[in-house]
Amino acid sequence: MASDRSSTLTGLARVGFSRLTAADADLTELGDLLGVAWEELRDAAADAADPDAAVSGILFIARRDADAVRSLVPHGTGWRALWALLGASSGFAEFFLRHPEELRHLPDAGTRLPTDLELNRELLEAVGAVDGFAADGSENAWVALRVRYRRMLARIAAFDLLSASPVDQVPFVAGRLADAAAAALEASLCVARTRVSSTGAAFPREHVAATKLAVIGMGKTGARELNYISDVDVIFVGDGEDWLREEVGESRVVDIATRLAVQMMRGVSEMEIEPPLWEVDANLRPEGKQGALVRTLDSHLSYYDRWAKSWEFQALLKARAIAGDLELGEAYVNAVGPKIWTSAARENFVDSVQRMRERVTDNIPPDDVARQIKLGPGGIRDVEFTVQLLQLVHGLSDHGIRQRSTLAALDALVAEGYIGRAEAAAFSRDYRMLRLLEHRVQLRHLRRTHLMPEEPEALRALARATDLGDTGEAVLAMWESVKREVRDIHVRLFYRPLLSAVAALPEAERSLSPEQAKDRLAAIGFRDPSGALRHIGALTSGLSRKSQIQRHLMPVMLRWFADGVDPDYGLIAFRRLSERLGDSPWFLRMLRDSSGAAEDLTRVLSGSRYVGELMEWIPEAAAWLDDTQRLRPRTGVALQEEARAIQTRHDNVEDAMHSVRGLRRREMLRTAMGGILGVLTIEEIADTLTTINEVTIQATLRAVRREVVPPEDDALDFSIIAMGRFGGRELGFGSDADVMYVYRPNGVDPQRANQLAQALVQGLRRHSEDHRLPLDLDAELRPEGRNGPLVRSLDSYAEYYRRWSLSWEAQALLRARGIAGSVKLIRAFIALADEVRYPTDADRQGLREIKRIKARVENERLPQGADPARHLKLGPGGLSDVEWLVQLLQLQHAHAVDGMRTTSTLDALEAARDAGLVTAAATDRLTAAWRLASRLRSANTLLSGQTSDILPTDRGKLDGIGRLLEMPPHSASAVEEEWVRTARRARRTFDKLFYG
Repeated sequence: MASDRSSTLTGLARVGFSRLTAADADLTELGDLLGVAWEELRDAAADAADPDAAVSGILFIARRDADAVRSLVPHGTGWRALWALLGASSGFAEFFLRHPEELRHLPDAGTRLPTDLELNRELLEAVGAVDGFAADGSENAWVALRVRYRRMLARIAAFDLLSASPVDQVPFVAGRLADAAAAALEASLCVARTRVSSTGAAFPREHVAATKLAVIGMGKTGARELNYISDVDVIFVGDGEDWLREEVGESRVVDIATRLAVQMMRGVSEMEIEPPLWEVDANLRPEGKQGALVRTLDSHLSYYDRWAKSWEFQALLKARAIAGDLELGEAYVNAVGPKIWTSAARENFVDSVQRMRERVTDNIPPDDVARQIKLGPGGIRDVEFTVQLLQLVHGLSDHGIRQRSTLAALDALVAEGYIGRAEAAAFSRDYRMLRLLEHRVQLRHLRRTHLMPEEPEALRALARATDLGDTGEAVLAMWESVKREVRDIHVRLFYRPLLSAVAALPEAERSLSPEQAKDRLAAIGFRDPSGALRHIGALTSGLSRKSQIQRHLMPVMLRWFADGVDPDYGLIAFRRLSERLGDSPWFLRMLRDSSGAAEDLTRVLSGSRYVGELMEWIPEAAAWLDDTQRLRPRTGVALQEEARAIQTRHDNVEDAMHSVRGLRRREMLRTAMGGILGVLTIEEIADTLTTINEVTIQATLRAVRREVVPPEDDALDFSIIAMGRFGGRELGFGSDADVMYVYRPNGVDPQRANQLAQALVQGLRRHSEDHRLPLDLDAELRPEGRNGPLVRSLDSYAEYYRRWSLSWEAQALLRARGIAGSVKLIRAFIALADEVRYPTDADRQGLREIKRIKARVENERLPQGADPARHLKLGPGGLSDVEWLVQLLQLQHAHAVDGMRTTSTLDALEAARDAGLVTAAATDRLTAAWRLASRLRSANTLLSGQTSDILPTDRGKLDGIGRLLEMPPHSASAVEEEWVRTARRARRTFDKLFYG
């Protein structure tokens, strides 16, 4: 007996049962109720994706109505259909449990799909429709409609589940699901006409009959590629017979049509005894939820001509008249059709379409992203987006690709030569697999979902229901593979054919004409598609190894360039770089083997003219991208050693300085690349830029001194004092190097010493010039400003500060820091500076003068016509506000607070906070504004290659700045809003603390 029991359970496991003991008991009870042998029931369960769920569901129904279940046993196809339906869907099990009499309509289910005419006839019959009016306008009609719809849905699902190759049936099943939805809306509209014209209703029957309501299917409904349970997207168009419009007016006609639309939607979506079918979504209408539910055709067209956004035209791509007045619906489709294709010529059309795609992705709950079959990376929406983008780019001039459905559009794109057959075949297969997975997870509970199940039992049932894998793990592996291919195939479909316009490709790859390639390049953001095509040709033409690698990589790089800020500049900079490096093996190897380095290269070239211009002269810098550590700054000691080694190799100052300038450009480029790629923080960037300029100035001073000061005058001390942001080690890209010069004769004749010091300054200014990457030694912060001598002796400085020093000059000394020359002289100068900048008792008159000067600077130093709110340095809440406030506090309190005796703005601010002079909240607001302004200034310079203190108004430049600040694409508004908000808070704090 034990052996027989074991054999029985083994047989159940072989068929696919997992709850063996329970299944044995359920099969036994079911056999008794139906009079069917246990073994026959066990074998029938083989057709079920989840045999346990199937036998349990059938048993529940049989307990309620055994005769209804028994009636199917003689009908082989219907019997198989029942097991397949209940094994794949607990939703159908619940339906047949509510309505066991519906089983009598299953005998031939699964042999074929119902036609659209059958679907329409069945559903109209369910509501007793005659001449557009249902026999009954009550909720009973809605219930009858829903039950009949599910009867027809079961026939579609049975065919789907029993198909030998369900993945190949996806487009046919999806088409019939769309037809069923259209038929349900038509039948519901008949009920609506009866409801709104019944006794006591507001509208006479003849008025309702003369009112035209066209239902336009959108999205998957319009394209006949609907899911089992999905929102049915619609747009409503209203009109009426001529006599009705004349009698009651257009407004009244629209009111009737609106009431019909509302009741029609309720018929399928409102809660009743029989559950709703699906949601009818009319939010794609003009103005969305805020817009009128029903409009006339003229009203629709007026909106599309004047107000519609690009995404609304993309949505119209799949518009189709599906119910109601089909003649009016066709008039709508024909009228809006041309607008779809001309919209693709709008400026930034593709950009706006991509933004809509990103918004959809961004709205996915983070925990669901990895499980999303539809919206996640490599999902259904990626396939549809790619195909629609190709249609919109090329459909203006090619009517052959104007198709509604995704798969039909793919075939048309192949036929017209826009994509290769191999890529299209792979994309089609992937799309059908993804849609099949989506269908099966929705069938499971007859609920709207796009999430891959996580439970092992559900995955096992999914594998059996799809035939896409033997196990749940195999289905998951297949799905991951498909997602990877879909993510990659966008490149192969959209970008690779661009090469066919300029280079020979394998015969299997269809070619784009040059004009078609230009259209595609323009669509993805290239402002000069003709020029881009020339650069692509120059990079990929020929038989060299370099050309072969470039041909392989260029489609991917074009996508990366298109994703960047300035695709045109990025591509031309890449061409120049490639030409400079020639056939360098390391460069070709890096492009071929390191996708991360190649992508980073496109990112820095398309995002920064500063980098592109420097990299043209330092092409070997591309190698740093293959190793993040090489983008880290070199130490000041290492740079000093290199600079000294350079000077030992050269006998004259010109040759030495040529090499030192090369060192500075190289390290500035390294810092810029590290900053753009997020390797360095803003503090690290400032510190590194300061170190680079210090090393450069020190090397320049050594070279110039060797040339200017003879051995007999070697006792002369000469030093350079960094001022401003240079002194605070707070330089950004494009910052001037503020300095002062000081000397001490040390026994050299005073007049001779002054002459030598003047010669040193002139030599420093001449040999530090760099037309490619300027280093401006700005000495305007010296005593008396532009009117004072460029260089003074230490004694002269002491005398000046003792007798004539103004408050702003003491303020300027707060950032003074020695950087080059005699260490002893630097110490002496800093000691002198400390007496002036850290007074025991702050001069109240001097403090008032500083406040007055600050107000005057804001009014007088802003460039004419500049918007103060956009000036990052002098505007409200900008760098000047924070720095002047901190310096005022230093003049008042640094003598007593050691931590405030620093040239660093933020360090001094933190010390003031620790000393209780500034609140923590105020410190945070001021720090945030100072850091953001610093980042924006540097980003502006990196983007354009030019120095500017003004936040640009151009949306493209703002977006580029946002990218450099590691914001997502299309962050122009976010950049502005972040600066305005941060600066406003800082300004309020500044006004309170500075002016009191």
